[in-house]
Amino acid sequence: MADTAVRSLTHKRVLSIAFPVVISNATVPILGAVDTGVVGQMGEAVPIGAVGIGAIILSAVYWIFGFLRMGTAGLTAQSIGAGERAETCALLMRALIIGAAGGLALILLQIPLFWGAFRMAPASPEVEALASDYMQIRIFSAPAAIAIYGITGWLVAHERTKTMLVLQLWMNGLNILLDVLFVLQFGWGVEGVATATVIAEWSALGLGLWLTRDAFQGGHWKNRASVFDPARLRNMAGVNRDIMIRSVLLQVAFVSFLFLGSSFDDVTLAANQVLLQFLYITAYALDGFAFAAEALVGQSLGARNRAALRRGVILTSQWGAAITLCVTLGFAIGGPTLIRIMTTATDVQQAADSYLFWMVLAPLLGGASWMLDGIFIGATRSRDMRNMMAVSICIYGLCLAILMPAFGNHGLWASLILFFVARGITLGLRYPALERAADEAN
Repeated sequence: MADTAVRSLTHKRVLSIAFPVVISNATVPILGAVDTGVVGQMGEAVPIGAVGIGAIILSAVYWIFGFLRMGTAGLTAQSIGAGERAETCALLMRALIIGAAGGLALILLQIPLFWGAFRMAPASPEVEALASDYMQIRIFSAPAAIAIYGITGWLVAHERTKTMLVLQLWMNGLNILLDVLFVLQFGWGVEGVATATVIAEWSALGLGLWLTRDAFQGGHWKNRASVFDPARLRNMAGVNRDIMIRSVLLQVAFVSFLFLGSSFDDVTLAANQVLLQFLYITAYALDGFAFAAEALVGQSLGARNRAALRRGVILTSQWGAAITLCVTLGFAIGGPTLIRIMTTATDVQQAADSYLFWMVLAPLLGGASWMLDGIFIGATRSRDMRNMMAVSICIYGLCLAILMPAFGNHGLWASLILFFVARGITLGLRYPALERAADEAN
């Protein structure tokens, strides 16, 4: 059976998991562009700024619960590998309960939450007023938005990324259609954009529950003793806690990059914003294969099959490396053109061109960190992820202290790239222990 499990890990299987994720990721910036575009038809700058800042604040708040997708994916994949049907169903229920509780907490705490957000990122009174209206509507879909993280992780663990794609296309597609209807036809403005998102997210939750209906068959999902098993809950809480800390530290790195970049002139700041899109493209391209690693590594570890685990890592990493090379070549050849698509300002174009080589280096030097994230999530080695991220943050801070005073914005970009390298190296050093864990129960 172990040999059969190894042989079943093929390139075709990896691609079947990865490609729907890549396509799904492509819908995210399209939705953002439509949100901006429909309010842009109102002919005023304030609504555009309000939707932009409101969406950023809520995305940052919801992102805190991103651990739910990663933790659910890793734990569910391991339960599948171990043949624990009851636990697989219980994990989905726990994710839904956490989503409901977390979303309700955000609704109840919205006033101090929004007040604190505007103190950290102040805007004009007009923008803040409209952004507040936008967020006060959108916050009522928080339980659905957070629960969808858990559903997505559960689907990834089952290698059902085509189903995940259907869910994403439905949510974003309906959001776009309602944007056009509410704003351009009904004239609801910023409130229309928020209402469209609320309806789309709640409908997506309903669709997600239907798509995962097999988890509600057989009665495992309503077995309280299984769903609220103390040992299982403690394990899930520990994994999610460590992933959340790791994710907060990662966010600290990117936020500090943005804040430090704002100390330069406006042109350099704008160039950095343009170049950050290159990093997002890299992440979107590699996500599919990192998700594949989550599912395959988790299932192999749950089955205690070290050979299958290693083969899953090799196959997904090979595709990750291939995508990394393609992205690197794409940035090297088409980078200047992409910059000119994103901005028409000549001075910003020239500034971005001077820092473009960092974007060429980023996939080559940072690709390993993205792939290892997927591998360690699948193995639920969350403590290693937390600790190695802490080490990497310290290295990042040291690089900033040395390189920024000497090289300015080049030093800032160099520090960020070295942060990626540190993440890859530190996690790589912990990989042998991950493989050994597959043998512990044998």
